[in-house]
Amino acid sequence: MAKKLYVGNLSYDTTSDGLRAAFEAVGPVATADVISDRYSGRSRGFGFVEMASDSDANSAVERLNGTSLDGRTITVAEARPRENRDDRGGRSGGGRSNDWGGGGGGRW
Repeated sequence: MAKKLYVGNLSYDTTSDGLRAAFEAVGPVATADVISDRYSGRSRGFGFVEMASDSDANSAVERLNGTSLDGRTITVAEARPRENRDDRGGRSGGGRSNDWGGGGGGRW
């Protein structure tokens, strides 16, 4: 079974292909993706690699965590499950009203 790894502190110049090549030195890679900003298209400085087997994933963490890739010292760890993002802090009310106060009047 494949295990997903988080790779942090990537150079903005690192591509998904470059990330794949670095991890293929350890073992077969199922997927490698550098995460980019949806608006600018620029790398967000992290990515995910899915290794073909759990043992290869464990080896990748041991061998690549703290090493240099494209001039940056990368962090490699097992990826955590994505958290529920239902409440993104938008204007959902949250117990506050849209009453901006006022009243009182007066002449200008």
